Amino acid sequence: MNAERTIPYFEEEILPDLKDGKNVLVSAHGNSLRSIVMHIESISPEEIVSLEIATGTPMFYKYDMESGELTRE
Repeated sequence: MNAERTIPYFEEEILPDLKDGKNVLVSAHGNSLRSIVMHIESISPEEIVSLEIATGTPMFYKYDMESGELTRE
């Protein structure tokens, strides 16, 4: 499963940068992005298959330093 690769990468490489207050741009294939969104938004594997991620349209998330949560803007 794609999530077995993307979620550990997100947690080990991207999340620490967000915690350090850095802006991060992630550009990837739709299925890779879908698995990260599934993780961030706590969407079930059954529900995530219907999520359309438009090509070339950015999705913005904000990291809350106090709560440690990411929310879509």
